[in-house]
Amino acid sequence: MAKRRPQRRSRHTKRKAKPTFKQKLLGGFLKLFFAVLILMGLGLLYMDTHIRSQFEGKRWALPAKVYARPLELYAGLQITLDELKIELRGLGYQFVKKATLPGQAEFSSTKAIIATRGFQFPDGAEQAQQLILEISGSQITGISNYQGEPVALVRLEPILIGGIYPLNNEDRDLIRLQDAPQGLTDALIAIEDHNFYQHSGISLKGISRAMLVNIKAGRFVQGGSTLTQQLIKNFYLTSDRSLTRKLIEIPMAMLLEWHYSKDEILEAYLNEVYLGQEGARAIHGFGLASQYYFAQPIQELKLNQVALLAGLVKGPSYYDPRRHPQRAKARRNLVLKALYNQGTITQKQYQKASTSGLGIIKQASLLKGAYPAYLDLVKRQLRQNYRDEDLNSEGLRVFTSLNPIAQNKAETALVSTIKNLKKWHGEEITELQGSMVVTEPQTGEVIAIIGGRETRYQGFNRALDSLRPIGSLVKPAVYLAAIEHGYTLVSELDDSPYSLEMDGGQVWEPENFDHQSHENVQLHNSLAYSYNIATARLGMTIGLDPVINTMQRLGITRPIDAYPSLLLGAQGLSPLEVATMYQTMASNGFQMPLRSIRMVTDSMGQELSRYPFQLKQTVSPNSVHLLQYMLQETTRVGTAKSIYRRLPETINVAGKTGTSDDQRDSWFAGFSGNRLAVVWLGLDNNSPLPFTGSGGALQAWTSYMTTETLEPIIAPIPEGIEYLWIDQQSGDLSDAMCEGAQQLPFLLGTGPTLAVDCISINKNPVSQALDWAKQRWLQ
Repeated sequence: MAKRRPQRRSRHTKRKAKPTFKQKLLGGFLKLFFAVLILMGLGLLYMDTHIRSQFEGKRWALPAKVYARPLELYAGLQITLDELKIELRGLGYQFVKKATLPGQAEFSSTKAIIATRGFQFPDGAEQAQQLILEISGSQITGISNYQGEPVALVRLEPILIGGIYPLNNEDRDLIRLQDAPQGLTDALIAIEDHNFYQHSGISLKGISRAMLVNIKAGRFVQGGSTLTQQLIKNFYLTSDRSLTRKLIEIPMAMLLEWHYSKDEILEAYLNEVYLGQEGARAIHGFGLASQYYFAQPIQELKLNQVALLAGLVKGPSYYDPRRHPQRAKARRNLVLKALYNQGTITQKQYQKASTSGLGIIKQASLLKGAYPAYLDLVKRQLRQNYRDEDLNSEGLRVFTSLNPIAQNKAETALVSTIKNLKKWHGEEITELQGSMVVTEPQTGEVIAIIGGRETRYQGFNRALDSLRPIGSLVKPAVYLAAIEHGYTLVSELDDSPYSLEMDGGQVWEPENFDHQSHENVQLHNSLAYSYNIATARLGMTIGLDPVINTMQRLGITRPIDAYPSLLLGAQGLSPLEVATMYQTMASNGFQMPLRSIRMVTDSMGQELSRYPFQLKQTVSPNSVHLLQYMLQETTRVGTAKSIYRRLPETINVAGKTGTSDDQRDSWFAGFSGNRLAVVWLGLDNNSPLPFTGSGGALQAWTSYMTTETLEPIIAPIPEGIEYLWIDQQSGDLSDAMCEGAQQLPFLLGTGPTLAVDCISINKNPVSQALDWAKQRWLQ
């Protein structure tokens, strides 16, 4: 097969022309143009996705809000006008001559008129209404609405006592646009962006003006931002002043306006804008700023107040009304002038608002967390069931048992007692500290906690974390163990000198406070007068293990060292742990966890968890009845008898003083029918004190209790208990008409069998009745 010859290229075939330099340049430019165009498109697509996903999703990490108990008002409630005012001040109510608007109250000597705000509780809404309260002395005698119809029960909104904040320390109280006063949105638009409803996210006129200012200044000093651009900067970007950020901000603002309405953008702005700083905590949004500066909900603000808030947008630090009131007033009046110039307000409104004071509260105590020690307990109990990220970002609502009225009374009592003790004892106790826990005996709810003499200090919480030797506060556990081991109230104890050789050759020799021995003493007297030697002998006779077991059944969960010194209170406990132990004594042997939380809901009000009343019988009610009697004796005739110099004798209370070794700690724990309180006083450096438990902590306890409407201890006599008349000297049976006779409780069948010959006393019926009543007070 013949080979084919390759064809020659014709002389007339045209060669491909090389591109000229201009063509290469044009081609490169087109490629670059399309590449930039693609990158810009991808960038805009990313911006668009980012804007919509964040704007439509979870916009903010919302801190958990913690509320006090709501005050329930009803006919028969024991409350004074002053106490009611404390509650309303905490809620930010305005005291006026005529209460017509929500959040206002007026008072006369026997009447209070309250225009409530209403509140969405987990179990339903409490509607806003006007209430007329008739008050006689310290009791509400009647409640009616403004139409004169009787009202059986109404709940005031709970006081916000604090929050649990995200790591960025941003705090805000979300509001809806329709809830914001019209004057606020008018003022904001007038001073920040008067063409807000006309532009598409940016203002070319504003940008041009800002460029001229920046050129003259030779640096970037002004941005010409619209409200939409400000929202983009705050919500998506940073506050850095740079041309790069500005170039990114412009298309993002236009995209935001493309997707969302003006009202949606304005509502987001109202909740996002930065308006102040409280320590490390940033105040964002007008809802929270209203509380921060005026202690009022945003809906209740007046024209001069909303103008002040609108003026802060330009520079919350520079125009801070607390630090720079003149600047703030000038800026506020500039906002008012802008409203007047555009015809939004009249000349009369302008003159009235511009000549008014700033009206801010001196310090934002409500937002700081007025009760840091209590909030500390709430956080610890919450973290047993919730993650930190849920607590500081999901907007949970936490309803607690804090009683602000009781808390304020307890703080006043503790602080004033410390002040008086320092005055009496001088420089040796200048750094005297104290803590206090108050509960309700029948429910186990903690209603007040004080962590130190600086009641607003958020540092070391002595009520929860200070483990100090409890001294004689441990003795009720020793005597309760003895009762369970067959001892009676008249069992004789040996109070003669006692020594015990310890492992290692050390000798333990307890002494009584008066450095005297009292030979043989009856068991109930030994506790009432707090005899150390008799208690030590008793404890070592029944054994340390039964005493430790009794303490555990009373509610102590921490490890307890089995040393003889335990019997006199060497064990260190916190005031909260002591309150747990005495709570079981006060509740007739029912152990119940002390709780500060009632309920937790999500941000929409749906219940997430409830903390119900829990109790478990851990000590026989018969044994506790005998112990309660002895603790009431302690307050009547024993180491705590000074109580009745200030409390009415008709109020039965029970309690025990405590003084640790070398007088380094002053304690008192005691309860009535409706209040239990534990007080500790001491020095953080563990130095000795110039007073005992009765000379220090008892005084603070009594000061607090005198301010409360106390119910006496009324303990029904259990079936297994009988009361017998006993001769005080011998402990044998006696008779009601015998001299020196005392009625004491016994477990059935354990009373004395021998009777004494007694000298009868001729008493008239009135004296007999009084003697009987005094005996029954101790039951």
